[in-house]
Amino acid sequence: MLRTHCSDSVTAPDVIVVGEALVDIVTSAQCTVEHPGGSPANVAYGLGRLGVSTALLTALGNDERGRAIEAHLENAGVMLVPGSKSQGRTATATATLAADGSARYDFDIHWELPPIAPARLPKVLHTGSIATFLAPGAAAVKALLEQAHRECMVTYDPNIRPALLGSHAEARSIFEELVPLTDVVKLSDDDAHWLYPELQLEDTAARLLGLGTDLAVVTRGSEGSLLATPATQLHLPAIRSEVADTIGAGDAYMAALIYGLLARGTDGLAPAVLEAIGLTATKAAAITVRRPGANPPTMVELLADLPELATSTAVADA
Repeated sequence: MLRTHCSDSVTAPDVIVVGEALVDIVTSAQCTVEHPGGSPANVAYGLGRLGVSTALLTALGNDERGRAIEAHLENAGVMLVPGSKSQGRTATATATLAADGSARYDFDIHWELPPIAPARLPKVLHTGSIATFLAPGAAAVKALLEQAHRECMVTYDPNIRPALLGSHAEARSIFEELVPLTDVVKLSDDDAHWLYPELQLEDTAARLLGLGTDLAVVTRGSEGSLLATPATQLHLPAIRSEVADTIGAGDAYMAALIYGLLARGTDGLAPAVLEAIGLTATKAAAITVRRPGANPPTMVELLADLPELATSTAVADA
């Protein structure tokens, strides 16, 4: 059982993200550069850039890379949950870019969640990626979801990294044990095909809904995205964009998806709401791929690129 970290003077942020933060070492034909990364940390950063009160529960080393990640998150207004600087060294992921901007990853990571949990639950608890599969930390993440899922919205993006997983059967079992603890699950089409090679994407979404989540989202790159509830199945087109690289695009989509869920008011998951949320997330991803690294949009940038959001945001805030 994780112990709580209590502070009477601090209220819970709107979103707490749980998962790995690491340094992406990006290697291309031209050069090698380092960026703060890790899917959960990218989602937290994306939420901060959108003005959402956000904290990250993670495991950083007390080293130069860990301090760079902390400063990066602070620049977006993201807090670290106390105790998150708990490892000997900060993890890395080496991303080798192909000519089309796609990335292949090699990881140097040890994942062990610090034995603390938030004293107050947020509106949304998000987790995903390596943190939900890699022992020993994955067991702590599952325990936290078991404690939280009846009290707040839980969102989950498995962001499958086959190089770090055990057998296919074991990974799918871990994934399917977590889905019933969630309200929203997002997969990329690569995730969906890896987890369920025998299923079409629509059938994969239906399987997730059958396991107990309320909203299943499958992103399909240049083919757009699928958003499905038990009552609705919505296909949205992609937005054309010149691609610098695809690093962080899925995380930007996830951050904007969570933002949209927070901003929807009391309208539930009606088709019009799904369309608005999906459009927001799609535009966030399209902005991100235009520039190198995991560099999601600010709210100002998203509103400039998506002026119709200005009206809906004002209504949601009213």
